[in-house]
Amino acid sequence: MRRRPAPDDLLLDCLRLARTDGVGPHTYRRLLARYGSAAAAIAALPGLARDGGRTAPLAVPAAGEVARETDHLAKLGGVFLVLGQPGYPPLLALLADAPPVLACLGDPALLAARAVALVGGRNASINGTRVAEALAADLAQAGLVVVSGLARGIDAAAHAGALATGRTVAAVAGGLDCPYPPEHADLQRRIAEGGAVVAEAPLGTAPQARHFPRRNRVIAGLALGVVVVEAALRSGSLITARFAQDAGREIFAVPGSPLDPRSRGSNDLIRQGAHLTETAADVLENLPDHPLRQGLARAPLFARGAPPAEAATDPAEGDEPAPQALAAARTRVIDLLGPAPTAVDDLLRRCQLSPSAVLAALLELELAGRIETLPGQRVALLA
Repeated sequence: MRRRPAPDDLLLDCLRLARTDGVGPHTYRRLLARYGSAAAAIAALPGLARDGGRTAPLAVPAAGEVARETDHLAKLGGVFLVLGQPGYPPLLALLADAPPVLACLGDPALLAARAVALVGGRNASINGTRVAEALAADLAQAGLVVVSGLARGIDAAAHAGALATGRTVAAVAGGLDCPYPPEHADLQRRIAEGGAVVAEAPLGTAPQARHFPRRNRVIAGLALGVVVVEAALRSGSLITARFAQDAGREIFAVPGSPLDPRSRGSNDLIRQGAHLTETAADVLENLPDHPLRQGLARAPLFARGAPPAEAATDPAEGDEPAPQALAAARTRVIDLLGPAPTAVDDLLRRCQLSPSAVLAALLELELAGRIETLPGQRVALLA
């Protein structure tokens, strides 16, 4: 009988795999589905990367390196939550690209509570921040956890309103030890004391522009719905709303003046079918108990409470492709992909090869650094 790894060993293995160069959320899940455990996947990484065309060694963090990170987080008072393990946020786990590992300061149990996200622009008006703060206070008082991104403007107002009457969760783009913006360090501390702060990025990571869309999908994934207040047409808040819509969550928007460009994005959401929101009652009346409605349900990769070693194999990857089929799939994928993102489903149709061969080829090519997997089940060729 195969020995189940100790919890500490399991965490270190999962962290090493998640922190490996070229292993994103999709690749992490494919590796666990194919090999059954993080340790077995790590052992297979060099061969997979070599088969995909990589010549340089794959950078896999040493056990000591990730052990130092876990010690650092523990000294801050935080814990790691691992996809597929007890304590991981159940709604977030439903995302196809759920973070393999989350660092959490505060109360992890809040991440499983009934929650709504409230987001909006950084350059918010006085009226916009007043509306966001009042909405968040009323929603928190009604028993909902309010999730936001700790940014300036609407996000900060949402956290402040929720802290006044209830609980709030902040999802940040950098490491938990790198508060951003710097002037929100005290707000982050207060949220950690009375709620929770989560981050996908490793400790010590200063947030960069590419980190914010990943942060936005965490905000959307933790909540049953997203309320948008004052979002411009090219706002990051609309990215959060799009992630939420793709995940089957409800979309709410507070209307604004048509003369104010800060409200054009939120007004457009209403035009597209978002719930027009003026008070907390508008949210409470339309927020479901669970997002798994017919046609939108995604079966989680792991059974509830089961460790990754016990996980069922993805049906699309259940059969190991023959070497000739895998070589043909690698060539076909490279021929079909370009710098513009392509949906994996479209690629599967156009390749006209077995799904198992195409998905295995994508895995090897990403580890080789030749393609990139993007949010929304899309892939792109790297230069």
